[in-house]
Formats: sequence, structure tokens, C-alpha cells
Amino acid sequence: MIGSFATWRNVPITFDQVDTGSATVQVGNYLRVSPNTSGSPLAAPNIEIGLYAEKTGKTTHTYGPRWTEMTTSGGRTTAIRAGVNPTKADKRNHTYLTVGQDSGNQWDILYDFNKVGSTTKQLKVVGGNTNRVDVGLEVSGPKYVDVPSIADRMQFMTGNKVWQQLATGNVAKSVTLPACSTTHKPPSCFTTKVTDSSKFTEWTVSKPRRQAAAVASPPSTPTARANPSGTLPPDLPATFNGVDQGALQSCLESDSDDCLAAVPGLSQCVVTVRVCNAAALAAGGQGEDPAADADVSAADIRARAAAAFDVSGDDVAVEPPAPGLTAAPRAVSGGGDDVWTVSSSSSTPGLQRGDHRFAGFTARYNPHTGALVDACWGELCDVP
Repeated sequence: MIGSFATWRNVPITFDQVDTGSATVQVGNYLRVSPNTSGSPLAAPNIEIGLYAEKTGKTTHTYGPRWTEMTTSGGRTTAIRAGVNPTKADKRNHTYLTVGQDSGNQWDILYDFNKVGSTTKQLKVVGGNTNRVDVGLEVSGPKYVDVPSIADRMQFMTGNKVWQQLATGNVAKSVTLPACSTTHKPPSCFTTKVTDSSKFTEWTVSKPRRQAAAVASPPSTPTARANPSGTLPPDLPATFNGVDQGALQSCLESDSDDCLAAVPGLSQCVVTVRVCNAAALAAGGQGEDPAADADVSAADIRARAAAAFDVSGDDVAVEPPAPGLTAAPRAVSGGGDDVWTVSSSSSTPGLQRGDHRFAGFTARYNPHTGALVDACWGELCDVP
């Protein structure tokens, strides 16, 4: 397995407008790739890319994609601000990919078929060793969250650079809350459905907040777009890096799990050039509206970081936005210097799962919305 692909729509995720203190209340719908799990499937270095929404205050929350590299010595995460409306819950299809580099052991990360980053510390993929791919929903603070049905579709790339679905016999599912029913009622339950025959096709999951929402609903349907199928805005090329852009945009609006096979030139572009979507490049830089929310305070940022990284607030240093100055480590990049910078030398699990802890972290937050811009923990804070 030298590549993995998933797609779903930006569905509206809502949070109760109540004060939850310093508790982390977050939703992540993700694709996670663990290359070479010969040591331990659960502790192996891995790559995660997905859609994340987090409650940041009584009435505010952040929403958007990011990618994360996690290793046995630390990790780093970066918000993605490229593409068309990445931070809008407009039910638009988005795609999430990891593709092994042609030389070495590292992977490129692609969002909407354009490269947004690369890993630095992943294990070599060895023939015969098991590689693991996860796609699904993770919720922290479920009693405050409503997540409508999200339909996850996933494929992987074989060693000869062919994309294909997983055989049903190679797929397992894990659900850690009970299924919603008259016995197990929201908010502490999931509704789930796997669609397959000989091949895994779709994993549909929701986390309802109230009983009325517990009835299984169909996945979010496409919404009408301004451009008819197969047409492009006049300022975009018909072909870009060998990819038929009209066919690509039409595919993204419908069933984007077929795009790699159906769009002329796309599969080859993803494997080689890895910048394939001209519309996403033209829309790059769209992010949160700086005037959308009141500026967050140092106390807000300190509490968020302390909860997210499981350290005492007394051990967290907070540096206010200072344009033109930077004290961030090399692994933290992008988004300019007009950010809150938070750091600690205390032991932390970072944003990883499990009991392993690392020495210190640095994180940066948007000063207007409180959204996480990027972060690193442990030894990956020293990665150039």
C-alpha cells in the first residue's frame, strides 16, 4: 500500500451553546494511514488528515481540515487553508489523500487533489508487512455535539500505482458508543452503517444530540452549484497538469470517490505532479473571516491549549500576536506571525492517543477565531 484516499462532504456540525469550562469538545472525521505496523498496529507512526470542528467558547467553534504526523518521538499538525471553502459547512465534497514519495520513506499529503505538506518521520513500507488505514468519526464531549450523517468512502493505492477498494474480508469496524436505540438514547450513542458486498464502499456514521435525530438519515446530498456540469469559470484552464478540469469539477460535485478513475489525467497527476486541481489553487488562501468573531483572550488560549495538550495552565507560556516577530520552532510554519503562540516544557501526550508522553509542545492559534493554526510536540518541534 503506497497511497490512500478518502472523501466526504463538509456537513454542518453543531455544539450546545453552554459553558463547558476547559473540557475539550471536538469532532474529527479522518483518514489515518499507518505505514508498516509490524511493531504494533496501535503504536506505529501514522498520518492523519481530515475535517475537524472544536467548541472554543459558549457560542463559538472552529471548523476546517488539517493534517497531522504522529510518531513515537512526537508529532506535528497543520491546519489546511487551501482549496474552495475549506472552513465552510456547505456540504461540498472534499478529498483527502496520502501518497508515498517516489524515493525514501516519506509521504505527501493532498487535499482536494493538491499537495499541502509532507511527512518527515514515517517508517519504510516493507513488502509483506501489514499497513493499516482507518476512516471514521471521533468525538470528544459527545453530550454537547450533534453530527449529522457523514458518508466516508475510501480506497488505497497498490504497489503498482493502481487505486482500488478494499476487500470486505480485510475490513473491520470499531464502535465505542452503543448504537442509538430506544434503550441507548442520544447524546451517548452512534448510528452507523457499512455498505459493501465483496468490496468496502461506504461507512456512514452520525452522532445525534437529541432523540429526534436518532433516526438514521441518509447521507448529505449534493447541493446545486452555480456552474453546470462539465463547465469551468472563464479564468481557469480546460487542462491543468494533464487533468481535465471540467471533468474534475463535475466529479467533485457528485461522487468524488470515482474521480481517480473517471477524470482523465487525474490518477497520473496525483502520483507524479501532485498539484492537479486548478480551481482549488485559484481559491487558495480562503479562510476564516477575521471580523467574524471577537478576538480571543490570552486566558481563552491558555485554557484551550492546557486542555488540548493535557498540561497544567500554570505551566503554559502565552505570547500575544506580534507582527514581524517570531519565536516559533521551525516545525511550526505558515499563517504569518500574527498569532497567539503557546508553549510548555511539561510532559504532554500531544494530540496523540494513548499513554505515551513527550517533552513539551508549541502551538499557534488564530487571534480572531481561536482556531489552531499549527502545533508540534516532542522531538518533531526540532524538525526543519
